[in-house]
Amino acid sequence: MSKLDPTVRKETLYISAWVLILSAVMQAVFLVFGKWNFGVLFGNLLSGICACLNFLLMGITVQKALEKDSDDAKTTMKFSQTLRMLMQFGFAAVGVIFFNPIASIIPLFFPRIAVTFRPLMDKRSGGQNTDKGGEQ
Repeated sequence: MSKLDPTVRKETLYISAWVLILSAVMQAVFLVFGKWNFGVLFGNLLSGICACLNFLLMGITVQKALEKDSDDAKTTMKFSQTLRMLMQFGFAAVGVIFFNPIASIIPLFFPRIAVTFRPLMDKRSGGQNTDKGGEQ
């Protein structure tokens, strides 16, 4: 396996930080409403790990697809998307069956929230990506 690209590492850490922050907020909400139990904690952990793993695997797939020609890259991305979606369904099913269903599903959407806020973070830091000489 080739070395993990620094951009993939950086973006995965960014997503993981957001998943951790939003998970803590979700735990606090369950605690405030008196609905917190270990099922909430373990469902959140399971789905949070799944969300971060999904993003990392997507980044690795994109990294590998960039080394291929257009048709092979498209096929690789579609196959990866299918497998990652099945992985998420599997993790979510385990979480819904064995842990709190809400706490097992909501964290799967945390990366989407993080990606939505990414442009705001880039504007605050001057709008420049520090990787590869400031190219965006």
